[in-house]
Amino acid sequence: MHEYKLMLVGFGNVGRAFARLLERKQETLRSEFDFSTSISAIATGRHGIAVDPGGVDWQQAIRLVEHGRSIDPLSTRHGLDSITEMIRSTPADFLFENSPVNHRTGQPAINYLKAALEMGMHAITANKGPVVHAYSELSALAAKKNRRFLFESAVMDGAPIFSLFRGPLPAVELRGFEGILNSCTNLLIELMEQGKTFEEAVEYGKSIGITETDPSADIDGWDAAIKVAALSTVIMGVPLKPDQIDRTGIRAITPEMIASARADGERWKLVCTAKRADARVIAKVAPQRVNQSSPLFAINGTSSYVQFETDVLPGLGIIESNPGPETTAYGLLADLINAVRNG
Repeated sequence: MHEYKLMLVGFGNVGRAFARLLERKQETLRSEFDFSTSISAIATGRHGIAVDPGGVDWQQAIRLVEHGRSIDPLSTRHGLDSITEMIRSTPADFLFENSPVNHRTGQPAINYLKAALEMGMHAITANKGPVVHAYSELSALAAKKNRRFLFESAVMDGAPIFSLFRGPLPAVELRGFEGILNSCTNLLIELMEQGKTFEEAVEYGKSIGITETDPSADIDGWDAAIKVAALSTVIMGVPLKPDQIDRTGIRAITPEMIASARADGERWKLVCTAKRADARVIAKVAPQRVNQSSPLFAINGTSSYVQFETDVLPGLGIIESNPGPETTAYGLLADLINAVRNG
C-alpha cells in the first residue's frame, strides 16, 4: 500500500474541511483504492507555515488557526522565506492549492501550482484563477511531467462538471450552457424577495459567512464571470477571461423590481450563459427574470444549477443544493483519487 504525502496551501474553511474529510475517508482509501495519505506541509496566509515530512499534526493546526494563532511551532523546519520555497524544498506527492482567488491574474496561485508540477507533484486546486489564466500552461507542464493538474472544485464545488466532460460524454459537442453559478447572489435575491432591502440582504449574508467582508466580487458578477470563463476555457475549448464577458451584477435590482416580477409569477436570477458562435463563445452574466417553466426558477438559497446544450443531449442539467466547505473538500478528494487511479 502506498502512502501519499500531501501539501496544503491555504488552510481556511475549505482546507480544514479537506483535512477532516481525509481522516474520515482513510479506511475507504485503504480498502477501495489501496493507498493512504499524510499531510507533510501546511501553508497559511496569516498563520504561518508548518512542515513535517513525518506528518504535520493537522488537528492541532486546525485548533491553532481557529484560535487565531500561528502554526509555526508545529514545524520541524524553520526559516522558510515563502510558500514557493516551501513547495520547492519539501518532499510531497500532491499539492492542494486553496488560496483566495485573484480574478484578474490568477496569482500567486499559478506560481504555486507551477512550482509543484516542476517538482514532480500532482497539482490540485479549488481556485478558479489558475484555471482561467493559466489552463494551457499548467496542463502542458503537467503532461510534460507525467502528472495531473485537476480542479473539479473550481466551479460548483464537488459537483462533477469538468470530469463529466473528460470521460463519461465521449464524442459530445457542447454548444452552450446556462445556469446560476454564484450561490451568494442567489441567496441575496431570495432575501430581497422576503422583504429585505439590498443593503440588509448583504449585511445578513456577511453575518452568516456567505459573503466576504467586501462582497463586490459576488454582487458585481465577477465570481460568476470567472466561472463562466473557466467552463468556456476547459469544456468548450475557447479561452475567455472575465473581462471578456458581458457582465452586470445585481446592485440595480430594487424591491419594486422584485415585486413586479412576483406579480407576474416570475423571479429575478443572476443568469450565466455561454453560446458557441462558430469559433467564438458569446458569454454573459446578468440579472434576468425567469418564469416557472425555467429550471432556474426553483433554484433557492445557496444552491447552484447549470444546464448544458449538446448536439446529442439538448438539456443535461446538474444541480447542487446548498453547498459548503465540505462539498468543495469532496471535489478535492475526488481529484486526488482520480489522479491516483489514472496516473
